[in-house]
Amino acid sequence: MPPPQSTIAYINIPNAPLPLVPVPGRRASLRQPGKPHQGSDRVFRNRTYLELGLLLHMKRDLGGFTGRGYDKGRPLAVQVAWVLIASPLFRSVWCPSRLRVALLRLFGASIGEGVVIRQDVRIHWPWKLIVGDNVWIGVESWLLNLEPITIGSNVCISQGAFLCTGSHDASSPTFEFDNAPISVEDGAWIAARAAVLRGVTIGSSAVVGATALVTKNVPPGARVLAPLALEVGASGGR
Repeated sequence: MPPPQSTIAYINIPNAPLPLVPVPGRRASLRQPGKPHQGSDRVFRNRTYLELGLLLHMKRDLGGFTGRGYDKGRPLAVQVAWVLIASPLFRSVWCPSRLRVALLRLFGASIGEGVVIRQDVRIHWPWKLIVGDNVWIGVESWLLNLEPITIGSNVCISQGAFLCTGSHDASSPTFEFDNAPISVEDGAWIAARAAVLRGVTIGSSAVVGATALVTKNVPPGARVLAPLALEVGASGGR
C-alpha cells in the first residue's frame, strides 16, 4: 500500500535509475530529492505509486511494437528509391553540394538558396525537411527526421550534430513511438556533435555548444553549453 501523504520515504526499486520519492497528493515521481523535475522524466509525472511500480517492473514486449501513429509520408517505392539509390550518392564525398540540394528537392524537400551540404550527411526522409537560405550543414551531421525538421535561414549545423525527432514511450509495453518535430530558427548555430532531441525549438540566433544535449526549448539569443572538462589532478600519479 502507498505510504500516507505525510510520510516522506525513499523506496529502493531494483534497476530504477533514481529513488522513488513521494510528492503531495499521494502522487510519485522519479527524481533526485530536493531537485525539480526535468524534461526527461515527464513519463513518470503524476502517477500513483501503484502505477509507477507497474511501470518499473513492466515486462517489455518489443515483438508487439506496431508503430501506430507514425506516417512515413511517401509510398514504399519512393522510400526504397531514396534509401538504396539517392542516399548513397547524396552522402558520397564525390557528390557536389549543388547535386545534394537537387536530390533533396527531387525527393520533396524544401531547400532555399545558397545552401551548402557537406559529405556524409544523413537525412532520413527528405520530404520531411524544410531548409531556408544560406544554411551550412557539416560533415557527418545526422537529421533523423521521422517527423519534420524545419531549419531557418543563416543557420549553421556543424560536424556530427544530431537532430533527432524520434523517441519511444517508456510507459508503453510495446515501446511505441513518441516522436515530435524540431525547429531551428534563423541565425542559430548548433555546434559540433551537439544533440537536439524531439519536440525542441532552437530560437533565433541561439548557440548550442559542442557536445551539448538539448532536451527543451532554447530561447532566442541564448547560449547553452555542455559541461566543460575539469582538471582533477596531474598525470604520472602526482
